[in-house]
Amino acid sequence: MTEHGRTTTTAGGVAGRIEAALRPLLGGPLPVRLRTWDGSEAGPADGMLVELRTPQALTRLLWHPGELGAAQAYVTGELEVHGDVGDALDLVRETVAARSLPPLTPARLARLLPDLVRLGRDTRALARPPAPPATQAVIKGRLHSLARDRASISHHYDLSNEFYEFLLDPHMAYSCAFFADGPDMPLQDAQAAKLDMVCRKVGLSEGMRFLDVGCGWGSLSLYAAEHFGAQVTGVTIAAEQKAFIDARIRERGLEDRVEIRLQDYREVRDEPFDAVASLEMGEHVGEKNYDTYASVLHRAVRPGGYVLVQQMSRFAGHHPGGGPFIEQFIAPDMTMRPVGDTLNFLQDAGFEVRGVHALREHYVWTVDAWARTLEENWDRAVELIGEEGARVWRLYLVGGSQAFRDNRMGVDQLLLRRPGGPAVVSDPAR
Repeated sequence: MTEHGRTTTTAGGVAGRIEAALRPLLGGPLPVRLRTWDGSEAGPADGMLVELRTPQALTRLLWHPGELGAAQAYVTGELEVHGDVGDALDLVRETVAARSLPPLTPARLARLLPDLVRLGRDTRALARPPAPPATQAVIKGRLHSLARDRASISHHYDLSNEFYEFLLDPHMAYSCAFFADGPDMPLQDAQAAKLDMVCRKVGLSEGMRFLDVGCGWGSLSLYAAEHFGAQVTGVTIAAEQKAFIDARIRERGLEDRVEIRLQDYREVRDEPFDAVASLEMGEHVGEKNYDTYASVLHRAVRPGGYVLVQQMSRFAGHHPGGGPFIEQFIAPDMTMRPVGDTLNFLQDAGFEVRGVHALREHYVWTVDAWARTLEENWDRAVELIGEEGARVWRLYLVGGSQAFRDNRMGVDQLLLRRPGGPAVVSDPAR
């Protein structure tokens, strides 16, 4: 049959029943061709094919409607997209916009419950809540307590040093690069340009004490010591990261210049440092703790010294944690906010704001480079972290690239100065 100018496939099986139940919610026919485990299909015959391979896929979608259920079904392989995942995500957003669909609220869902419940009972999809996928985080304890923060960071960052070596550039920089020469610049060079820019912005020179808060796999700590002669202290709460950096310190003979501590930022006490940087760590401290984080940075640097914070942002009204998938599978307890709100926290801590450098497009190019590595070496990724883990990372990278592309997320370098000390004639970044 033809509907809305497209040839549609109809079926009396599970696919047809799902299509009929979803029409009121979608304000029209399915935007994709749906195939279910019984072999039935519904939706446009020429549409992107989405397959529910098992009743468990429907179970997840019924118990967790929306993003979380779909993500759970995708990463487990119970739901398959036959085509580009990014194109599928774009199609969902375009359909919502084109049909002016309101948010999925409990009231709207309740109007569909009779059909959905009947379908769930017939297919046994509502028999019991599904167990979460193995890759989904299970974090307990008081929000942003020291123990919970360590568990949250460990879930993502202690995944596998070997996997991160596979995915990232040789610097092991897991943050937005700076493509000084444009998007065709090799990722390794773009990360080096970012590290060099950070060191220059905070005014590093030979012998200066430098604190790297949330040092990751040591890209900035090692670069500051090797290229600027700084005396570096890096702190991380991820044990695997510290083990990796310590090995690199020994390999490069930097034991007298770099010290990496397994330490929470709140436990740093040997201030003042001449300069401080914190690259994409502030998102993990939480809304209620951000004033503490800002105060720690202010206390850590000497009067007149510079601090650089590189941090992701989110518009007001958007999910501050990045959405159910990110919060459940990637970064539990993460918080983002408009960049202006972050600046208010930092100013309230006593900082003078010296510069805001937006890098949003650079994150698209960074994430796309990581995604190419993943897709071009898919079998190796599966070998390192399993099929489910690799599918989590595919969804994460594709969705992240689109969020920065569409300006739903941003990232900025915030250059700060603690008042006092010698008068500033010109900023080190210039």
